Amino acid sequence: MTALVVDQTDATSGDPAPDAAEPGGAEDRLWNSVLRQPGLLISFAVIALVVAWAFLPELFTNLDPVNGVPSDKLSPPSAEHWFGTDNLGRDTYTRVVHGAGLTLQATLVAVFVGIVVGAGIGLIAGFVRGRVEDWLMRIVEVMLAVPGLLLSLAVVTALGFGTINVAIAVGIANIASFARVMRSETLKISALPYIEASKASGSHWSYTLFAHVLPNAKGPVLALTALEFGTAILSVSALSFLGFGAQPPTPEWGALVSDGRDYLASAWWMTTFPGLVIAAVVLSANRIARFLEDR
Repeated sequence: MTALVVDQTDATSGDPAPDAAEPGGAEDRLWNSVLRQPGLLISFAVIALVVAWAFLPELFTNLDPVNGVPSDKLSPPSAEHWFGTDNLGRDTYTRVVHGAGLTLQATLVAVFVGIVVGAGIGLIAGFVRGRVEDWLMRIVEVMLAVPGLLLSLAVVTALGFGTINVAIAVGIANIASFARVMRSETLKISALPYIEASKASGSHWSYTLFAHVLPNAKGPVLALTALEFGTAILSVSALSFLGFGAQPPTPEWGALVSDGRDYLASAWWMTTFPGLVIAAVVLSANRIARFLEDR
């Protein structure tokens, strides 16, 4: 009997077959890709630091973020006060660290609202089609016609002031972006042969939708989620800067930038350092979003 020897080569090119079957091969390639990009590593480090600030602020500072020392007011950056102090003698670094929790909480709520409602609209519109798609996408187009910040201002004005209301307002403004991306992916996936086979085999539409369409459409949506995370931080901070979010003396990044605008000439650090933190987080989120999109 002639023994059959299976050669792990590509049938057309003769190159070695990919190591997809090798345990951890895909994960190793992913980490190698991350390690070869210093900017991406820095981005992950920035996000990890901010998350640590949000959950364990006491590990990074032991000062009071609300009550200051009047004799230390408007002190410049020093070894004792890394980001200086504000007009009430409160340590700016401490307020930035404690403000991370409130800012991230509002941002996550905003992204959650956008992805759940927006992706749901796009999924239904792309799968059901017909008049349902027409009506849903007309609503999305109306939302796209209004600038996001203006739409957020209108919603938060109707809901009232507060961090959660700001988060909901920003989330509503993000619905249209998720709806368009999910609809596009759903239309593309619904035309594939295995979806037609699932329908022809008598599978319930909900099974086809959630077992086949949704899992295969998640990639671009996850990349958009990282991108919208940065956008949501900017929007939440902007609304807080305008006075719609957290009220004094609660520390929140947008409010901290607003507190220092009257002291730019004499105490530039009050606005500069919170602003730099916001910029670093947004740029890091955008860099991670580009990486996810490439992957």
